[in-house]
Amino acid sequence: MATGRTHRPATRSRGIPEATVARLPLYLRALTALSERSVPTVSSEELAAAAGVNSAKLRKDFSYLGSYGTRGVGYDVEYLVYQISRELGLTQDWPVVIVGIGNLGAALANYGGFASRGFRVAALIDADPAMAGKPVAGIAVQHTDELEHIIDDNGVSIGVIATPAGAAQQVCDRLVAAGITSILNFAPTVLTVPDGVDVRKVDLSIELQILAFHEQRKAGEEAAQDGGPPAPVSRAAAAAANRKGPDGDVPAVMPA
Repeated sequence: MATGRTHRPATRSRGIPEATVARLPLYLRALTALSERSVPTVSSEELAAAAGVNSAKLRKDFSYLGSYGTRGVGYDVEYLVYQISRELGLTQDWPVVIVGIGNLGAALANYGGFASRGFRVAALIDADPAMAGKPVAGIAVQHTDELEHIIDDNGVSIGVIATPAGAAQQVCDRLVAAGITSILNFAPTVLTVPDGVDVRKVDLSIELQILAFHEQRKAGEEAAQDGGPPAPVSRAAAAAANRKGPDGDVPAVMPA
């Protein structure tokens, strides 16, 4: 079976835009659900609705894959599942290491969706000596002292960082030096990596803040429509609004 270290996806060489690549997993998830229900074909409108995009964008995305569908029939579900899986590199084995086996790291280790999507958790790594040897999701945790040997022995090219923020960059540097070229970062910090290393950041607090923005805007729109008072402002926001800036009453800009 091929491993991630020896075979790379061909998306960049074929010029598929990053925005399209980001939507391919959405299409694959929707198509997999259709396949599990034994649905043979699907129209672009139906698939776009299931994936949460508009049909014109879907058809444009699929044109990069060479899939245009059949007028009056739609797309062959099983063929599209194969096509997108191949494009994403999911028809091969991708060994993954998870570094940082706290609550989040343990939850990731126990996630059953990795194996069904082409990813194999090859090792769990933690800096706490007391964790060494403890089984998590049926895998014995190994100490960070063994990180480089683990990556080399398993041919790993994807690393997951679930450490505290203060340790993340050091872990990242060691992963990159050991040959890791793709990193999924759950630590609440920005990582610095050399060219040729891809980092995807998952920050739940940022996603919640974005949702809070939309909730506040919706509440303000509803209040305006009803002619009622404006939406309540949090104590922290009110304090920031009343804070004097260096030039007088203009609020000082808070760093992002």
